[in-house]
Amino acid sequence: MAKYKVDISGVNTNDLIVLSNEETIELFKKYQNNHDLSIKEKLINGNLKLVLAILKKYTNRIDNLDDLFQIGVIGLIKAIDNFDISYGLKLSTYACPMISGEIRRYLRDNNMLRVSRSLKDLAYKTMQMKEFLTNKNGCVPTYLEIAEKLGVSETDVLVAIESTYEPTSIYTPIYNDGGDTIYLFEQIEDKKISDIGNKMAIENAINNLTKRERDILNDRYLIGKTQTEISEELGISQAQVSRIETGAINTLKKILR
Repeated sequence: MAKYKVDISGVNTNDLIVLSNEETIELFKKYQNNHDLSIKEKLINGNLKLVLAILKKYTNRIDNLDDLFQIGVIGLIKAIDNFDISYGLKLSTYACPMISGEIRRYLRDNNMLRVSRSLKDLAYKTMQMKEFLTNKNGCVPTYLEIAEKLGVSETDVLVAIESTYEPTSIYTPIYNDGGDTIYLFEQIEDKKISDIGNKMAIENAINNLTKRERDILNDRYLIGKTQTEISEELGISQAQVSRIETGAINTLKKILR
């Protein structure tokens, strides 16, 4: 994380100062007396390293940490606005949970795939039934057996289970021996896309999609835009983009089976 750079008003965060607890308390006393915004700015800039420290846990999950840094700063500002030095706490003790909470809320609200409550419930029931049948019969049941017990189709069970998996970026590094890194997309290219028959099948499947579906998949997985960016460009809600994207993917899956 020490090498990660974020520019805020042209300032490199690697060069930011870190206020001591004593310096922070003194600034808070001054700020509470006259609410001078320049003092508040010093408190924010002197504690930005708290945000950077918290972002360490998200470096393997997010391609662009700039957005998360800005969200974390919002959490820090909220902490500064509500901090009370009379409690005898360090600002870091109070601010870190607020920064983490703001980041988690952002990730939850901007998740690539929005899973419905009913699908989550079915996934939970599926896991419960799997554990029950395993303990009862001494072996792991098939998804068809679980579906029959729950009174739903096997496809419904499989979709529910898949909804619990986190999406994986095609740029996820899967091997590094100290030299060049091998990424997931390179293995997909070697094993899947390189086959001419598979290419033809994929092209045929894509041709069965509507123009809007093709455009959204192109923006999401080739250009790398977020659902929010696409929704703003198309003038529709992020939820609509998510539904169109999910529907297009399901269509491709059915055709390619």
